Amino acid sequence: MVKGGAESALTSDDALALGLRDRLERFPWSLLVLLGSIAAIGLMVLYSAVGESNVDMMVRQSLRFAVVLVTMMVLALANEKVYRRYAYLVYAVILLLLIVVAITGHVGMGARRWIDLGVFHLQPSELMKVGCVMALARYFHDRGVSAQLQPVDMWVSTGLLLVPLALIIDQPDLGTGVLVAVTGSGVIFVAGLSWRALVIALLGAAGSIPLAWNWLHEYQRKRVITLFNPEEDPLGAGYHIIQSKIAVGSGGLTGKGFMEGSQSYLDFLPERHTDFIFSVLAEEWGFIGAMILIALYGLIVVRGLMIASMARDRFGLLLAVGVVTMFLFQVVINIGMVIGLLPVVGLPLPLVSYGGSSLTTMMLSMGLLAHVSIHSKQHGRAV
Repeated sequence: MVKGGAESALTSDDALALGLRDRLERFPWSLLVLLGSIAAIGLMVLYSAVGESNVDMMVRQSLRFAVVLVTMMVLALANEKVYRRYAYLVYAVILLLLIVVAITGHVGMGARRWIDLGVFHLQPSELMKVGCVMALARYFHDRGVSAQLQPVDMWVSTGLLLVPLALIIDQPDLGTGVLVAVTGSGVIFVAGLSWRALVIALLGAAGSIPLAWNWLHEYQRKRVITLFNPEEDPLGAGYHIIQSKIAVGSGGLTGKGFMEGSQSYLDFLPERHTDFIFSVLAEEWGFIGAMILIALYGLIVVRGLMIASMARDRFGLLLAVGVVTMFLFQVVINIGMVIGLLPVVGLPLPLVSYGGSSLTTMMLSMGLLAHVSIHSKQHGRAV
């Protein structure tokens, strides 16, 4: 075993020379186990949510996970620097797809978010969550290490973030837009945003709330108002939150049992296989089951931060931080809206909710995280 800090760090040439066997040895298998565990829980809850008559949905979700799992492995095992080299290109292609959506995108449920490819509907806004992280990580890596960002850095990074953000919100897709903004802001902060600049930005955001409120669609404003008083419209805008909170609360400590949730089987709980699937889990598995899932999510966040801390360069650090931020806040926003702490914004629960776009994006981002781990400073087998 090689000892010493200087010897334990791989040189760039060494990393490029890593063979497939070496990369497999460095693969963060613990991350894969955590992802697989959450996906398995998701399939069980999905089976309960959709019922035996719709078991084909669970089969489709299983096949999707198998495909994206292989794709994740391929991304993780790629040569070092390939993502840094093509980060701007990936960002530009996804941005172009967002423009295509704005012009000729497929309309569904009152929103224009998809491109109809025949076999499936592509949602570029999901991919932009990763695209923004890659572009920002590349920009700050090229700028070099600095104790504090310069004004030009703020202008450029804000521009990289705001252009796709405007296109996403215009679809409208407020939930994904919020997640892109939070994720990008996390990368900018870690890149060297001062606390003073952060406070100024937060004050500016708070001051722009009245203007942003006027830009929101009527149904979006109603969702925010309903958050504070869902009982005002129990059969309309408040229905989702009320029924979700009933499901979560009725689960108690240990839950009603697998496939015994009355809110699901009596069809009171809306969107129970997508945005509100956490309510199904909480009702059937109770507080203990919900905390087990949250603990698994927490372990992925911790593992991701460990990978970020061992990144070989600034690009890897910021890429890992961006992925972890995106993952964490999507979990927080989904569970927050399900239990009535946040407005309903239509964000799925990572690796648990039914659907292809979010699952694909999340697993692709985890592939990038595993890639950073494989080419990290740590010498020897990744754990």
